[in-house]
Amino acid sequence: MATSVRAAGDGSAPPAAPVRGGSGRRRPPGRVGWRSTLHRLDLKAVPYVFVAPFFLTFAAFGLFPLIYTGWLSLHRVELGGQAQWKGTANYSSLATSEFFWNALANTFTIGLLSTVPQLLMALGLAQLLNYKLRGRGFFRVAVLAPYATSIAAATLVFAQLFNTDYGLINSVLGWAGFAPVDWESSKWPAQIAISTIVTWRWTGYNALIYLAAMQAVPRDLYEAAALDGASRRRQFLSVTVPSIRPTILFTAVVSTIGATQLFGEPLLFGGSVGISGGSGNQFQTLSLLMYEKGWVTGALGQASAIAWVMLLLLLLAGGLRILISRPRTKAGS
Repeated sequence: MATSVRAAGDGSAPPAAPVRGGSGRRRPPGRVGWRSTLHRLDLKAVPYVFVAPFFLTFAAFGLFPLIYTGWLSLHRVELGGQAQWKGTANYSSLATSEFFWNALANTFTIGLLSTVPQLLMALGLAQLLNYKLRGRGFFRVAVLAPYATSIAAATLVFAQLFNTDYGLINSVLGWAGFAPVDWESSKWPAQIAISTIVTWRWTGYNALIYLAAMQAVPRDLYEAAALDGASRRRQFLSVTVPSIRPTILFTAVVSTIGATQLFGEPLLFGGSVGISGGSGNQFQTLSLLMYEKGWVTGALGQASAIAWVMLLLLLLAGGLRILISRPRTKAGS
């Protein structure tokens, strides 16, 4: 008895009881480590497994074609032939090619003729749809209908409207006392016709983007402007446009990218001479020239060089957008 009391009061801790499971049996030491390892893998590895399909798809269909196209642009490659190293010769030939500069100028002018009216009309439509109109839900869906129409169907319809001999546009011009316009063989009329197709298809889409941005503008700004005596026009210019400026810049960049990649509309509008952009290359874009070089003449190296030039142009457009949207710091701050 004394021995037991001394053992309990000598300050030493009693031996730890063995860890037992719910059944009273000792839990194996390896089982705890195995579950801990699975828990760590679940927290660290599983998220990467979920996002892996995207990166694998991007690597297969985005990154690899980009790198391989850059490799082709430095070689002389023909369909069914072996690649021969040429260095920057493909880019040098583009710099001295009148077809390339013509396609670049056509891409710029068609893009300008389609982007500027498109965004201005979209801004006006969004302002109208932002009002409390009857049936505005129907109109919001209706403006998106051209975007849902296929490029082939829309282009074929407009090609009939702009037909030189029996098109509706020339018929209306004839009723108004004007001479018929050669919409297919003349440079500027053909580019205006193609720009009209692009504007018709994308105006409603951009209008809905602007409408979503307008509805996010705080109502307090309009109420304060109305108290100051600002008209609706002044509210639009001084409140709405500055508030949705980032959205306007975004749509401008996206429209520029679409104009640089313009392919289907001029191809179908030109019919049998659509690949060459008309009988005199009057509306041949960079995309059409790239297609012609790669799959008509078989010069895949030159086509790849054109593709990389288009990529550089798109990067330049994105860089300009970043510079324009960068916050301006006041002097002395």
